[in-house]
Amino acid sequence: MIKFPLIRTFWILLATFFIGIAIWTYAVSLDAFGLFGGIPSTENLANPKSELASEVYTEDGVLLGKYFKENRSPAEFSELSPNLIKALFATEDIRFENHSGIDMKGTMAILWYVIRFDRRGSSTLTQQLAKNLFDTRSELYKGTLSDVPGLGTVIIKTKEWITAVKLERTYTKQEILTMYLNVVHFGSNTFGIKTAARTFFNTTPDKLSLEQSAMLVGVLKAPTLYSPVYNPERALKRRNTVLEQMEKYDFLTEAETESLKLRPIDIGQYKVENHNEGFGTYFRTELKKDLQKLCREKGLDLYSDGLKIYTTINSRMQRYAEQALDSHMKAQQAVFFKYWKGKNPWVDENGTEIKDFILNAARKTSLFQAYKEQYNGNEDSAILAFKRPLRTTLFSWRGGVDTTISPWDSIAYTKHFLHSGMMSMDPFTGHIKAWVGGINYKFFKYDHVRQGRRQPGSSFKPIVYAAAMDNGFTPCTEMVDAPVTFYNEETNTYWTPKNSDGKFTGERMTLRKAMAQSINSVAAQVMKKLGPERVVDYAKRLGITSPLDAVPALCLGASDVSVFELVSAYSTFVSGGTWTKPYYITRIADKNGNVLATFNPEKKEVVSEETAYMMVHMLMGATKERNGTALGLHRLGKTLVGNEVGGKTGTTSNYSDGWFMGITKQLVTGIWVGGEDRSIHFRSFHLGQGSKMAMPIWSYYMDKVYADPVLGITKGPFKRPANLSVDLTCSGRVPLDTTGGDTNRIQQMVDPNLNNIDD
Repeated sequence: MIKFPLIRTFWILLATFFIGIAIWTYAVSLDAFGLFGGIPSTENLANPKSELASEVYTEDGVLLGKYFKENRSPAEFSELSPNLIKALFATEDIRFENHSGIDMKGTMAILWYVIRFDRRGSSTLTQQLAKNLFDTRSELYKGTLSDVPGLGTVIIKTKEWITAVKLERTYTKQEILTMYLNVVHFGSNTFGIKTAARTFFNTTPDKLSLEQSAMLVGVLKAPTLYSPVYNPERALKRRNTVLEQMEKYDFLTEAETESLKLRPIDIGQYKVENHNEGFGTYFRTELKKDLQKLCREKGLDLYSDGLKIYTTINSRMQRYAEQALDSHMKAQQAVFFKYWKGKNPWVDENGTEIKDFILNAARKTSLFQAYKEQYNGNEDSAILAFKRPLRTTLFSWRGGVDTTISPWDSIAYTKHFLHSGMMSMDPFTGHIKAWVGGINYKFFKYDHVRQGRRQPGSSFKPIVYAAAMDNGFTPCTEMVDAPVTFYNEETNTYWTPKNSDGKFTGERMTLRKAMAQSINSVAAQVMKKLGPERVVDYAKRLGITSPLDAVPALCLGASDVSVFELVSAYSTFVSGGTWTKPYYITRIADKNGNVLATFNPEKKEVVSEETAYMMVHMLMGATKERNGTALGLHRLGKTLVGNEVGGKTGTTSNYSDGWFMGITKQLVTGIWVGGEDRSIHFRSFHLGQGSKMAMPIWSYYMDKVYADPVLGITKGPFKRPANLSVDLTCSGRVPLDTTGGDTNRIQQMVDPNLNNIDD
């Protein structure tokens, strides 16, 4: 006879319970009969994949921007503040360092919480990591029984227990903690502690204070509900709860807790990262096009694989370029507004406002097309809808303006703005150092460096003269400023190009002086001697890839080109005749630092070293010859003092495009300024020339570059070939020397009536 039947029954039931648990766990782990669904494999555990933002870095190691679906950048354990770890342990898993993935004490206590109607979780950090890292509740891991109410939840929790134990066997506690903090969501499209620290406090994880750590840990319970941005009162209460938990587990004293609870949540530097923010925004968009192509070829995901992209952009030079462009364009816009005050700038060559200008612009928008579709193709109804006011934000140089305005009036407003594109490059390496594609990426997405192409005006002339230098001409070759006429047999028409002032002086002048003063008649004579086809050939050698019309007017820049192409062409002169394709990616690595691709410049010898230097000498004429178009640089800044500088302005015949190309011994920089539409521009020669619209940007930029000793960009002469066979003194003529800073002499040589005459 059994003496203790109750005790025996208890042990039998207990053994049965644990055997049942073991069988259940085994069945779930094997997904028996497909009833339970799969769990993360050993390979998944060894190589967990989370959405990681790909990061773009400048040559000097500054984070330029990211590409992401989930904004997440991984942190290392060494980067985690002890304050953060203590707050996390106290709030989420105080026995984290002692359990093996499952906290049995916490799990058994869940029944007590249920009885008290306390909705408290018992998941360990490792279990939460399993859920977040592998999305164990997704369709991927569902089985036949997964949708059974109640049972499905038990299956999910079992899978998370199993996965948590496997994680504990695979990784150290530090690795698990780091992975957890790199995976969790903090709201505001902010994933991982590194991004959260930067988004909410503009700091790094290692510098998080006690109250900051408590706030971020508190947010994890429900990122929207406890958001310090959208629910500040709840966020404060939740933060203080975390601080109390830290006191409970002796991470804080009572006095410390009470003191910290009195502090407000300071998110004064809160800023959500997005593709419209930061610097180098236009560059990052153009870069993305190349990266997407490469990722397709290599089977990578730019937005989630955590790639590291290293570029040639210099963060300091990029900022100087953006500052210079912003400063000048803001002032230029004020002049433009004043010039067109009371009138619309979209007028034809006769000064008459262009009919249906806004309507034609509206027709190109997706909103107008949507309205038209909504009204079954009825354009009149679409126009009426397009003229209804909507809430929107408009660009202004004082910052975004929130207003109520119709899309119709919004187009009219934005069309009044001038735009610009700028690129700066090392002519020897091909490294692009700065790229500013427009005045504000958030409002104007179109890139004016490579995407945009406009008529270069006289900034194309150096290509014509380069062909001449390579075919028997020299800077000292003389020609007369006189009319030259071209006859077109096919159309039986004649063309006689005029100078910018409409006059011909009859003066005999060197090619250097002619280019310095941008005399059209001389450039046309050179074109006539060479032939348009030869000039097109040289343009292509020098890196111009845009279609060029082989016509006489090409000598005055009649065919559209980009800033990107012109910088490439001018760089060939400085580099001694070697064309180097501009490039901006040096290498790409995966999230672990393994190099996936490296990039080297494409180089080609396209003209002789002597020809290249003759063109440098020609370009210096703009800053040295009487009435050179770049003499205004002496008044703009200090770039010419103690320095050799070459340059070329460019202005189209109706002043719709203003250019400046500047060269120094280490940098070549190109700038374009104009309206979004060619009909929108100054009508005044004095205001619309390239030396007024574009050249000041170059001067402001170079002054900043030269003033920064960190960059190593110095003033000095261009490299001269050792055995130059051409006499550049032009039979004893003494060229004007500005390298000693003889600014007074320069000012005396500028004809006040011409005042920096442009082309």
